[in-house]
Amino acid sequence: MTVAQSPCVLVIETDESLANQLSCDLQEAGYESILAHDATSGLQHCRDRQPALIVLDRMLAGESGLSLCKNLRSTGMRSPVLILMARDTVDDRVACLEAGADDYILKPYRSEDFLKLIRLYLKPDVDTTEQLRFGDLILDIATRRAIHSGRAIDLTMKEFELLKFLMEHPREVLTREQILENVWGYDFLGESNVIEVYIRYLRLKIEDEGQKRLIQTVRGVGYVLRES
Repeated sequence: MTVAQSPCVLVIETDESLANQLSCDLQEAGYESILAHDATSGLQHCRDRQPALIVLDRMLAGESGLSLCKNLRSTGMRSPVLILMARDTVDDRVACLEAGADDYILKPYRSEDFLKLIRLYLKPDVDTTEQLRFGDLILDIATRRAIHSGRAIDLTMKEFELLKFLMEHPREVLTREQILENVWGYDFLGESNVIEVYIRYLRLKIEDEGQKRLIQTVRGVGYVLRES
């Protein structure tokens, strides 16, 4: 009988005490934990182990966490990235998302909230061959990859979840509240413009220059997936 391997979580944190605390929480919750204390070793662990999820401090010795996150995304790393940060302003949140992170964790952190977020991003993949279609746009549920006009598009986890929700409700105007509840599942991000940021990401990826806009803004309400 094959024993299922626990998901591997890489923690990249300069503060060794905080790194050890995060690692203990992860191990007690049943995850495998790997520690790195700087960007260089963190990048090497990513290459060697391909972790299921990365917890990354925004402030690292030698290279900022946001810079490292951008570097990881540029190499094709698709695992969820959660940024540890001390400040909670809209600009800080947007900076994390624009670097390619999926979410953020505020310091000092609470173990219960931290593990809740980890579980949210490490839900088991569904064994399915289901595909969602809207015109020339296809979303493969198993591979979490989009195909538009024959072009394969890699998506981060939150990009996938957002596009999936839009494609499950074609031509239906979805409010910001509906999107936050169904894609993020909680009010962790409050009143930030996280939705706008991710809509922009999706548009850049799936809407080729000169093609009709698929994701349309309904001013004052939300967004809708429909033909122009």
